[in-house]
Amino acid sequence: MPDIREVKSERLGESYFEIDHPSGLKILVYPKKNYAATYAVFGTRYGSIDTEFRLNGEEKFTCVPEGIAHFLEHKLFESEDLDAFERYAKTGASANAYTSFDKTCYLFSCTGKFQESLEILLDFVTHPYFTEKTVQKEQGIIGQEIQMCRDEAGWEALFSLLRAMYKTHPVRIDIAGTVESIAEITPELLYKCYETFYNFSNMVLCVAGNVTPDEVLSVADRLLKPQKPIEIERKFHREPREVAESYTEETLSVAFPIFSLGFKEAVETPERSLREILISDIILEAVAGKTSAFYSELLEAGLINTSFESEYFCGYGYAAWIFTGESPDGREVQKRITARIRALQESGISKADFERIRKKLYGRSIMQFNDIDGIANAMVSAYFCKEGLFDETEILQSLTLDEVNARLRTALQTDCASLSVIKPEGE
Repeated sequence: MPDIREVKSERLGESYFEIDHPSGLKILVYPKKNYAATYAVFGTRYGSIDTEFRLNGEEKFTCVPEGIAHFLEHKLFESEDLDAFERYAKTGASANAYTSFDKTCYLFSCTGKFQESLEILLDFVTHPYFTEKTVQKEQGIIGQEIQMCRDEAGWEALFSLLRAMYKTHPVRIDIAGTVESIAEITPELLYKCYETFYNFSNMVLCVAGNVTPDEVLSVADRLLKPQKPIEIERKFHREPREVAESYTEETLSVAFPIFSLGFKEAVETPERSLREILISDIILEAVAGKTSAFYSELLEAGLINTSFESEYFCGYGYAAWIFTGESPDGREVQKRITARIRALQESGISKADFERIRKKLYGRSIMQFNDIDGIANAMVSAYFCKEGLFDETEILQSLTLDEVNARLRTALQTDCASLSVIKPEGE
């Protein structure tokens, strides 16, 4: 029998169910009354950076080609008969999947025939089918996708920045890999990665919307067979403190120059805590949030437009503070952001700004509970980070100005910066 616990937030008046399924899979169900739709995500903690790993008891790390996680995601939709999309067409569900740096997720949304669609999801993700012929065909398809991504300016600006910041960490490689790396993928390697990372002990099923735990379990109990849990050790890449390059420039078919500016953070442990991430979000809002005077100054100077964004970018073994947007002078933007950071490090973030930003982030956190796809994806991320879905709101209430200013002065180092610029053709 599955072990079912209700997780409640007295502060928010919300709750969801956490289920330890006999198969070994963790299942999270967030019922939302009066919602017409249901959204499901079946995720594994396996992304593009997992190019070196070993199982408990193994002496050596297994090294696999870059891009294999993304390649595997594509191949799982296929079977000897109908592919998953053809099956979903019969239930009316809208389905998709994605691979990121640290996870792979398969998802669907529907307004009817939920259990039939969930059956498709659990079935195709748990039944891999790889042959030499289908792998060779996919190598050509993904090879074209890689070439197309290199022409997408925003994507290329980001990875150009990551290659400039990181010397050894696989985060510097495109999620899809390279044409050369995917040419090394074989059915045997795909099965090796599948059997390692698609073990239920490394996965989670999250469902939100017009659904009950019993509806989810009626399908899971029928389709999911018990698996012996495994322990996976991911390679912790010891990245040098300094950046690989301080400046990189490319030319693409864009109407306006694009920049990506990153400040590389030194990391001594593989992962950042949710508390560190939230503190970093507050710092970024204080530096150049869209309600800050500094953001208005950059706009008025014509150095940025409303496409300007900032992000605390982190995962297993890497962390960086990234600013992106369109600008006629990326170097001047870097100069001004650097000066802004140093001024804040000297003076500290004010109490008034801290409280304003914290309330803004708290409101944003609460708003996600009105969005079922946001809920389901947040449950996946929280589970893989070993956090609870409601932890974010609780942490935001307990943060102090002192710890925010302490992190601002120690973690955000302006001497380890890279700037990536994409210029229009002809300039």
